[in-house]
Parts: sequence; structure tokens; C-alpha cells
Amino acid sequence: MNSKLIGALFFVLALVAGWKMVAYYKQVATETRTQEKVEPGAEVKPEQLPGMPYQLESSLAAAEKNGAKGMRDWLRTFGRQVNDPRKAWIEIDYCLALMRENPKEARRVFQTVKERISTNSPVYPRVRQLERTFE
Repeated sequence: MNSKLIGALFFVLALVAGWKMVAYYKQVATETRTQEKVEPGAEVKPEQLPGMPYQLESSLAAAEKNGAKGMRDWLRTFGRQVNDPRKAWIEIDYCLALMRENPKEARRVFQTVKERISTNSPVYPRVRQLERTFE
């Protein structure tokens, strides 16, 4: 009788351990899927974002080399020809370049981008990542 009771106890323990392992596997799978939804913003290549005519790529590269002033001038000159999400990405780059020289203006520009971008935009993970920087 004791051996049957011990056998039944081991069987119940094996079932509980298996159930716990399945629950843990489901939790890890859910966390992995959640991380995959957040990380795509880190893999976004700005030159592949839609919204900017390819003819402006070289002038943007030259403006980026000139820092915040070059980017500000570029946005004033060509900003109307560029649409989101590419425009938002460029404006965030401008905010980062401007942060040391004029943090108040950088925060203002970032706020306008943040208000304009929807949660399904490919730029949104980057906005969420930099939010605390521009508070």
C-alpha cells in the first residue's frame, strides 16, 4: 500500500511540474513576442523610410555634416517636400543635434514630432526611447 501511495505522489508531482513548465514556456513566449514588437524601431533604416524624394538624400547628408544649423536650414528649405515618417526621423535627428546648443528649442521640436506621430508609425519606438531625454 505504501509503494502505491508513493507512486501516486510521484505521479501527481510530475503532473504539477509539467504544468509549471508549460506555464513558464508560455510566459517566456509572450515576453519574447512583446520584445519583438518594441525592437523594430531599433532596426529601422532611415533611408528606407517613405516620405522623401531620393533627390534630397545628398543634400540631407551634407546638412547632417554641418550639425544642427545645417539641419535647421535644410528643414526650412526642403521640409515641405518631405513627409512622415521620414520627416519625423530627420526632425528627431535635428533635435539630438540641437540639444547641446538650444535644449529648449530641441524639446519644442521633439514635442511637435511626438504629437504628430501615431503609435503604429515605424518612428514611434524611437520617439518612446527618447522621450525622457526631451522632458
